[in-house]
Amino acid sequence: MGCSRSFYVLSSALLALSGCGGGTATDPAAAGAAHQAGPYFDVRGLLDAQVRQLATRHPAVTKHVSLRGGATETVQVPQVKWTDELQIFYQADINKAALRGAYKVDSSALPGGVVRRTYHLLPGHDNAPVVFMTVTSAAHQPQEVQATLRQDNALFFGQKNLHLSLRQGQLSAYSVVGVQKLVLFDTLRYQTAAQVQL
Repeated sequence: MGCSRSFYVLSSALLALSGCGGGTATDPAAAGAAHQAGPYFDVRGLLDAQVRQLATRHPAVTKHVSLRGGATETVQVPQVKWTDELQIFYQADINKAALRGAYKVDSSALPGGVVRRTYHLLPGHDNAPVVFMTVTSAAHQPQEVQATLRQDNALFFGQKNLHLSLRQGQLSAYSVVGVQKLVLFDTLRYQTAAQVQL
């Protein structure tokens, strides 16, 4: 039980850290009918659909978490509150009105009918948190979404690499690897990876 308790403390700290300095996250419950897809990949729409699906299925999750380069702790989580669990991924939403025209979009065809689309942040949009995103799809269904978020100013540097994997339209795995440095404090590195029971 001691290991489980320390895991939850570590996991809670990680969630707090990963939300730091990343801008205002979107509350999926508050999005509702106000959501409209923009010119780029609809991260928010994908996440809303996954949250609804996962809340219905109630799958267990195996999580691996490490903080400050320490040992990785692993635990099976039988019940997950998905609106909280996936909150950080909403920070990768690039379909905001202020970001129109902020990204160069490239597409490439891969074997097996797979399409990879990349979004590169263009110069002059330094306030946009997402600097790079890759979406891999097959038969118009996303299979993998990767995004790099960065914040860099005189007081704070933070970077997060987000990864979502989907299988047959269902979330199968997700991870966050991050680093942050606040002036006068040591650099902090953290990571979490999870597998969803399908």
